[in-house]
Amino acid sequence: MTVAELLADKAKQVPASTLFTVGPEVGVADAVALMTEKAISSVIVAEQGQMQGLITLREILVALNTRGGSIMQAKCRHVMKVNPPTAKLDDSVDHLRSLMTENHITHVPVMNDTQLVGILSFHDIARSAIKDVVFENQLLKQYIKNWPTNA
Repeated sequence: MTVAELLADKAKQVPASTLFTVGPEVGVADAVALMTEKAISSVIVAEQGQMQGLITLREILVALNTRGGSIMQAKCRHVMKVNPPTAKLDDSVDHLRSLMTENHITHVPVMNDTQLVGILSFHDIARSAIKDVVFENQLLKQYIKNWPTNA
């Protein structure tokens, strides 16, 4: 399965799988409010249509640990991960999973050349894997159910 197929599957599974962005000068409090309101765990930081960085729950926790409550008055550019690892549409999901595991990250922006086209999370990979396992399980059960008794 490719990243493009996983993004398409996500769009079917998650209604309104919108790409949420904030500007680098937006306050962290506003980014956290957006994440809370939309029940999401990441936002892309973008300016003039170009990705500048990524904020996930991890970046929020690191900032809270180093800055305390003052983080809520900071700008997103002070908290975001600059140049996060990205995936391409034709990358395999295995490559995406390795990228996440090796970099200890849970979210990867997906690019089509220089254009941001989506974001995938480890949760999206897990959902897809579970769907595949359920399908394979059904096939195996059907195969066993129809096993010839004279074999």
